[in-house]
Amino acid sequence: MSVQKIVCLGGGSLYFPHAIPDLVLCAELSGSELVLYDIDADKVERMAQLGRRLADAAGTGFTVRSTTDKADAIEGADFAISSIGGSGAEMTRAVYDSNFHNADIRIPAKYGICQVIGDTCGPAGMMMGLRAIPAYIDLCREMERRSPNVVLLNHSNPMAVLCRAMHKYTDVNVIGICHGVQGGLEYAAEILELPINELNCKWIGTNHYFWFTQVMHGDRDMYPELKRRMDEREPPPGRQLSAALSRIHGHHIVYPSDDHIIEFYPFLTQVAGGMKELPYNMTESLKRHGYDPDLPAPSGAPPTPEVRDAFLAEYQQILDAVDLPDSVDNSITGEGLATLISAIAHGKRHVHIVNVANQGAIPNLPATAEVELEGVTDAAGVRPIQIGDAPPVLKAMLEKRFVWHELVADAAVTGDRHTALQAVMLDEMAILPKKAEAMLDELLEASRDLLPQFFRD
Repeated sequence: MSVQKIVCLGGGSLYFPHAIPDLVLCAELSGSELVLYDIDADKVERMAQLGRRLADAAGTGFTVRSTTDKADAIEGADFAISSIGGSGAEMTRAVYDSNFHNADIRIPAKYGICQVIGDTCGPAGMMMGLRAIPAYIDLCREMERRSPNVVLLNHSNPMAVLCRAMHKYTDVNVIGICHGVQGGLEYAAEILELPINELNCKWIGTNHYFWFTQVMHGDRDMYPELKRRMDEREPPPGRQLSAALSRIHGHHIVYPSDDHIIEFYPFLTQVAGGMKELPYNMTESLKRHGYDPDLPAPSGAPPTPEVRDAFLAEYQQILDAVDLPDSVDNSITGEGLATLISAIAHGKRHVHIVNVANQGAIPNLPATAEVELEGVTDAAGVRPIQIGDAPPVLKAMLEKRFVWHELVADAAVTGDRHTALQAVMLDEMAILPKKAEAMLDELLEASRDLLPQFFRD
């Protein structure tokens, strides 16, 4: 089929200056309508102006418009791309800079949980999911009515939790897209001194948390050589914990970013010096992700007109600096958004890295588990490629994550505090029950405006 309409949900998000150039440059999507939807009319129209400028430069016949009307945006869409961070309409460059996420990091720190990024697991990852899932379910209900054949490509975190909620509670065809695996493939290729597109790899895991099970170059098994070189080299800053864990597990961690990996373990409840003394110099990463322990907590007051004007001026500067890339992105070194949409639209069999339900691809893990692996496209979407059983040590760690995903998804939809508390206690960053209950109450109260399901009379 030819693509008639692509809708960008959360169209004012600063993810779209990366996505729009890829879309409008793709000749196979020529003539499509790109509709940007957001609750902030000013931001989304500025993004649409960027889209029109790039579409004109690409010459692919794209039309681009903005809207704050949800029904108008979704009506008849063939594809939807989402980047909704669960921070409402705050004036921030990213969800990490929002007052809500500041509270997600600050409150658990009072109880001894020192998170770093907080977008995938831990109390902060849970809160991000609790705030975002209702918005996603609402959008999916609209898609079920107005565009029942739509394929939704989700880019937001917590990726696995959002995808599980949408798969469990709606009928929308959802595919998650990320770039963590691609970064890990690039790192492995660099260590092996081989071109990335010549490596054939298998890995097992869920978003931000996966391990290589096979690394091949032609018919040669390169995994022993990768492990040998990893053991002999001094890991660079930001990848020291991952290197140590890879040696212990016997499987190399694909996405070697320590600040993501550490949040899947209990180490952050054991930091004696608090946020200013995180291991492996992660305090710097904490600051890069929007939280500075040296600064007072934000007031939470609505932004003044002056603050909004300053933000929009910076926002416009970012948009003005965006140009068309030299070529369409691919799914080996990037997310390959446009090529993924084109392959599905035209029923072509391409291999892409995606977040989908397991469906037996890893036979000894649950069929409903949200996993990140290679999938093959066809006109119906993406089918995961079978990669074999998870080794026991990885299976044990992953199964706990999948139950956590389920609990967070259920709590977000039902507004049940007990289910949310179970998620808090199941997480690797669990603390004593009495403290956990008090912490949860504080976290929910800090996000009350976006969590009405937890505060029904």
